[in-house]
Amino acid sequence: MLALAQIDEHDLDRGAANPGSERHCALTRQLKPVAELIRFVVGPAGEVVPDVKRKLPGRGLWITGTREALAEAVKRNVFARGFRREVRLDADLAGDCERLLERSAFDALAIAAKAGRLAFGFAKTEAAIDAGGIVALVHASDAGADGRRKLDAALQRNRAEKSGEIAIVDLFSGAQLDLALSRPNVVHAALLAGPGSETFLARVARLTRFRAGNSTPEACGNAPMEGARGQNTE
Repeated sequence: MLALAQIDEHDLDRGAANPGSERHCALTRQLKPVAELIRFVVGPAGEVVPDVKRKLPGRGLWITGTREALAEAVKRNVFARGFRREVRLDADLAGDCERLLERSAFDALAIAAKAGRLAFGFAKTEAAIDAGGIVALVHASDAGADGRRKLDAALQRNRAEKSGEIAIVDLFSGAQLDLALSRPNVVHAALLAGPGSETFLARVARLTRFRAGNSTPEACGNAPMEGARGQNTE
């Protein structure tokens, strides 16, 4: 059970936060890095709006970035008390957050692809593994088991000493990857090192944390905090 503490006026910020900063969760009052929180603002019609990229204007309230914490915040009326006004909550606020987190991950993946940081298809993915310099394998969630097994074996064979540092991302279906990357039949891809790739992995970590309540090594690798070292976070 999540502990609940008294909301402080200072929990409301006056603008977007820097990537390395910390904020208090308005539900638990724990001080956490902003990468582990979701910022919310109030829209023009009094609706609570998730600000997953931490850029929307207005005073923001921060909640631990998990479904559990968000559900508890809604249940305990944290938003109205925190914003000190009546607010309107979407019936599927958690679903809205998850879709926005997915969209932000897809945006980062598309930017990485445009920068030449993705090798598509089984053969090119295997060649990228052999060449080294990859930071993640991206598999469609509905990819065939045989292709996944062969690529995972190639990864272990060629990068055994560093295999723990390479993320395996399989959160998205082939149809979702096709749409995000504007190309057909995306089943396997190798993500090469680069700022756009780091942003994608950081956003995958946030999505995984939201769904599961934590960040698993298999999904996140050793992804950096989003925005570090001048990453493009648009």
